[in-house]
Amino acid sequence: MGLIYLDYNATTPVKPAVLEALLPFYRQQFGNPSSIHWAGRQVRGAVEEARERVAALAGCEPVEVVFTSCGTEADNMAIKGVAAARRGEGNHIITSRVEHPAVINTCLALEQQGYDITWLEVDRHGLPALDELAAAITGRTLLISLMFANNETGTLSPVQEIASLAAERRVCFHCDAVQAFGKVPVNVREMGIGLAAISGHKLGAPKGVGALLVRTGTKLHPLLNGGSQERNRRAGTENVAGIVAFGKACELAGAGLADEAQRLATLRDRLERGVSERIPHTRVNGHPTERLPNTSNISFRDVAADSLLLNLDIAGVAVSSGSACASGTLKPSHVLAAMDLDPVYARGSVRFSLGAESTEEDVDRVLALLPPLVERLRNS
Repeated sequence: MGLIYLDYNATTPVKPAVLEALLPFYRQQFGNPSSIHWAGRQVRGAVEEARERVAALAGCEPVEVVFTSCGTEADNMAIKGVAAARRGEGNHIITSRVEHPAVINTCLALEQQGYDITWLEVDRHGLPALDELAAAITGRTLLISLMFANNETGTLSPVQEIASLAAERRVCFHCDAVQAFGKVPVNVREMGIGLAAISGHKLGAPKGVGALLVRTGTKLHPLLNGGSQERNRRAGTENVAGIVAFGKACELAGAGLADEAQRLATLRDRLERGVSERIPHTRVNGHPTERLPNTSNISFRDVAADSLLLNLDIAGVAVSSGSACASGTLKPSHVLAAMDLDPVYARGSVRFSLGAESTEEDVDRVLALLPPLVERLRNS
């Protein structure tokens, strides 16, 4: 029996066409894009073409794409950059208790520096209330930072409504769109998002490249000081091969976005239906309808998630218990805790996230493995 990978929210395999696109930039096209001679001009053109491809999928202008090393850097650049650029206007930032660690820990760091952070509570689906968000905004509020899609449950936020509220109150809106980008439509201009973090390795590009989408006119201080790369917004020689790969991955994702979303949603529903029918005392976490098409967070009552993950791994199935950035810890999911999930369920929560190579056969094999495995763990 072959190995089954159902952890696409952690990372994805590099797509063959993406690998083919990036390899020349490790071989003959090796120039520095800041160089003015022929070697530099070759790769500068490739970087700008990739920028156009990212912008096309994101619904923004190419000049609004700032390449970074990853989504975490993009989140840090957005939150710290706005905080520094607008420090004279206030010191208040609004976020929620279910954000990715890249946002939570950045806000905690700013809190230590004297910034006032409002941590919005969420409902049982993992969503903050818009009326509570509105009530939290003050004349000192610099930034609202709320994610597009939760990395653990897949719950989709009402991004457009949040953006409209932020615009009405003249507050900058930053959105961690890492998990949503390439899976569901993300159009930052139409949705009114001021800053959005995205990452290449979530949609078939290699690790080590991401971007911050910065609406024209947004005040932002750079994190890195040095050269004038990325229009003075992110110093350092560009990761040319990674950027080219990111652009190609965006082109591929955009071409088949709707069809792939439907295919993955069908597989996800097949998995959830099978678990519900075959295993008692389970529940699906997150919003029942407003959710990423590929993500299923399922709780198994009276089962320890780490034991379940280990046994699935032994059987050749790769899944996770939440954010890859929090793996290796024994702490319960902060997302499920914020959703007030019963601890007897929360301790047994597993995230299944599907992707390009996932099949019905994969889902059916997992459904054959899970019932006896869960029963054995419950009886041990």
